Amino acid sequence: MEEATPSAAPGSTAALAAQLFAQKPEAELLYLAQNAARYPPAVGAAAVAELKRRGLLPEAPAPAPAPPAEESETWPQLVGQLLRGLFIPSRRFWATPLLLDLNVLVFGLMVLSGVSASQPTGHQLVLWGSNISDLTLHGQPWRLLTCLFVHAGLSHLLLNMFSLWLLGLLVEDRLGPVRLLLGYLACGVGGGLASLWWHTDGVNSVGASGAIFGLYGLLLVLLIGKRLVLGKSDRRAMLGLVLYLVLSNLLSGITGNIDNAAHLGGLVTGLLVAGPVAIAGLAKHEESSH
Repeated sequence: MEEATPSAAPGSTAALAAQLFAQKPEAELLYLAQNAARYPPAVGAAAVAELKRRGLLPEAPAPAPAPPAEESETWPQLVGQLLRGLFIPSRRFWATPLLLDLNVLVFGLMVLSGVSASQPTGHQLVLWGSNISDLTLHGQPWRLLTCLFVHAGLSHLLLNMFSLWLLGLLVEDRLGPVRLLLGYLACGVGGGLASLWWHTDGVNSVGASGAIFGLYGLLLVLLIGKRLVLGKSDRRAMLGLVLYLVLSNLLSGITGNIDNAAHLGGLVTGLLVAGPVAIAGLAKHEESSH
């Protein structure tokens, strides 16, 4: 509740000033209030008091309540948000989470069926849809797609999924989910065909790495075509990073049981086929939207 302002004692100087100012016109009162610094303090105060009495000065608004302080997020909350962004599709990003979910789902089903999580056998991989020369080229071309979702162990899966997460979101943000999904599958098929062509003695290949190298190709096309909003120095840094990752992965694949033919096939498909097609479709879409 507001306290009532005590009235001045009758006959006092303040009472006489109040009676005098009660007779003044509004324009003069406003002038005295606005220029109170030029007059004795009592004059400005009396003018303001009379204006308030007449209801010409609004009451000072009550201060707005301070917004509640935001609680800092805990590590479990941050990790939960990260996982939701990784595996739960949204309106903006749904192709990358969908691909991640399918890869993890297939691996989980493999392990539940009795396949080793660390060292599955070649026969087990064939049963789950690997790209094998004797079958893919003889009536089972669908293996060019299914092999993209089969992995030879948990470490193989985690390495590919980490790369898919980083590259997928970056490319999907510019090309959109549909172009990313189609480009990813096309690059995976291109990598599988290159593997079959190169390994004339036969091959039994699995993994998403051919499609992921295709995403490297797509990203290179975006960088070269200046389809990513980056400054000149940032663009050069990103281009150098992508080239480094591509070369380092190819060099590491020279030794060991790694299908570099699939890597190169996916990369070339992304650079020469999927990337230019996606960029051309993106340019037409931008022109029609203007």
